[in-house]
Amino acid sequence: MEKFRELGLSEEVVKTLHSMGIETPSKIQEEAIPYVLEGRDILGSSMTGSGKTLAFASAIIEKIVPDKKVKAIVLTPTRELAEQVSDSIKKFSKGNLKVVSVYGGVNIETQIRRMSGADVIVGTPGRVLDHLKRETLSLKKVEILVLDEFDRMLDMGFSRDVGRIIDECPKKRQTLLFSATISPDVDHLARKYIKNPVEIEVESQVDHKKLEQVYYDVPDSMKFSLLVHLLKEEKSHLVMIFCSTRRNADAVTMNLNRAGIPAKAIHGGLEQNKRMKILEEFHKDNDLKILVCTDVAARGLDIKGVTHVYNYDLPAFSKDYIHRIGRTARAGKEGKAINILASRDYENFSNIVNREEVEVKAMELPYIKKIDMIRPLRKSRGGLSRMGDHSRNRRMPQRSSGRNYHRR
Repeated sequence: MEKFRELGLSEEVVKTLHSMGIETPSKIQEEAIPYVLEGRDILGSSMTGSGKTLAFASAIIEKIVPDKKVKAIVLTPTRELAEQVSDSIKKFSKGNLKVVSVYGGVNIETQIRRMSGADVIVGTPGRVLDHLKRETLSLKKVEILVLDEFDRMLDMGFSRDVGRIIDECPKKRQTLLFSATISPDVDHLARKYIKNPVEIEVESQVDHKKLEQVYYDVPDSMKFSLLVHLLKEEKSHLVMIFCSTRRNADAVTMNLNRAGIPAKAIHGGLEQNKRMKILEEFHKDNDLKILVCTDVAARGLDIKGVTHVYNYDLPAFSKDYIHRIGRTARAGKEGKAINILASRDYENFSNIVNREEVEVKAMELPYIKKIDMIRPLRKSRGGLSRMGDHSRNRRMPQRSSGRNYHRR
């Protein structure tokens, strides 16, 4: 705990961290907290799970004096991250600050009542802007503005909303901007919002020496069959399976359960309460070991203990691949990223291996039993129909050798 004291945190906060089992600062905390407590603006680059929440929360809990006015606002790209950050700040402050999370998908009138007397607001740009338009939120007294997962907010099209929200904040304030990557777009916009920032860059928490990356090149009709085979054969604890769409995530989840493998899907199509309940189940030590998700879960959510990441669909952007595999091989533990390639994945996979410094080993296909995958029903103009699989018949330039699968 002495290291936290050396960073400038008060004894009360140090004791709170100790009671939470947080004994030593992470790299981003070690580098950012002294500047944050000095009141400096920060432009920080760090991956999900690096501990940046405490880095920016330290300014809020040490410097904000509660007086029933919003003095700090944290913008996040997703509802789940807003809840997670809000809960963390509450714990760090030991309830001394009233922290309220605001996001869409819930009753706004109930939200307005909860916001009364709030010291800190943590929210998504769209819903925060709604409250500003309704005049149910004032940012005139804001002393600290935090932009969390800023690159993700830009990817999701929140650039203008964020700009409008910042315009409502006082010019004299402390701004803390954190982003997994500092692209030219991020850097350009960051310069508009922050003044002479301290720039901090922390490498991924993933230990690449302990992260094994492999791929299987499989016929389209055997993709799900291979997934089932690997889930049964691999010695895994917590598993995340990434799909490109909500429909694919639902289809994979439904078929895994049919195959006797308990799994839950999480994506933007689910109601907020259901999504949060699924995440709570996943964190607990119970039967739910497999989470099937879209990229909404790849960023921001700090899910610990993931041993295996499966890319059932390869992402279109190589940086999303890096975020996905960054869910495992953390804190000195071993992890495995498994890519299941069918014809529609070849182009995305080629982009990833050509643009990123990754070593992905080709694996021979094991003997696998064919499992027919049933697609969920969806509405069409002619009534209900099955979701089709419109895979493109493209071939990989080089296929792994030793194909050994069972056809029916």
